Amino acid sequence: MSYIIHGATGAQGGPLYARLLAAGKNAVAAVREADKLDGKPLVAADNGSVDSLVSAYCDADGVFIHLPQAPEPVRVQYARNIVEAIRTAKPKRVVISTSGTIIDEPGTRLQAPDDSAIMILVNGVRDSGISHAVVATRLYLENLLLPMVFEPVQAEGVLRYPVRVDFPVSWSSHLDVAEVAERLLTDTSVTGIVGVGQLPGLKGADLATGFSDKFGRAITFEALTPQKFGELITPMFGPAAAGVVGLYQALSQAPANVIAGDTSAQRLLGLTPRGVKQWLTETLA
Repeated sequence: MSYIIHGATGAQGGPLYARLLAAGKNAVAAVREADKLDGKPLVAADNGSVDSLVSAYCDADGVFIHLPQAPEPVRVQYARNIVEAIRTAKPKRVVISTSGTIIDEPGTRLQAPDDSAIMILVNGVRDSGISHAVVATRLYLENLLLPMVFEPVQAEGVLRYPVRVDFPVSWSSHLDVAEVAERLLTDTSVTGIVGVGQLPGLKGADLATGFSDKFGRAITFEALTPQKFGELITPMFGPAAAGVVGLYQALSQAPANVIAGDTSAQRLLGLTPRGVKQWLTETLA
């Protein structure tokens, strides 16, 4: 049984790839270049080439997909190529990560439009008839380790982030996504959307409490404006910072950013995401 993992050298697919290998599964990294894998199992796959994707997916028991960061027109083409390859190669199972894009709030301003790359991918895989599941996340705890966020925690005891103090979020980590994705690749009884994140959602003070518990000193939370956060991340993100600012501007107008309980991993799989302290302990070990 082989499981083809997109993003196996990155934050999204890397933890899943490692979990599957540790469990003795035949996990294969879908990569364009082999130099980052130190001899681990891989297959050549280029999101820009349908033929290479078909070759990678043929006879696969499962494929884990997430769309990489790129200009949206490029992501749209990647999504279309992947869908075409899935329809042609017909792997037994497909698991998609939304990478935080919201797809489970139809009719709201937060919902990704149907012509977006992620919806083209999700709808295309759904319409293919292939067994599939969609890991639907919101904000990632790993965002809190960005230097402009984490360094003030260490130096000042202040966790600053661009969400309101009263704004609940279903935070999750890449470790949580890997755990859920592994289950969904190997257990095909659950299909459709599976939300991953804290329920009830955590507010800023809850995040600060987790940091306080981990570091053994008082950490407080302060809300940043999306514009201020954009100024902080632009040196690192470059032009992509504008998209991040846009996301947090949209969130600033919403009452919450919380997954639905009836499609949550807690309910469908019995899997609960890590708390902030546990996540920090595992990540910073």
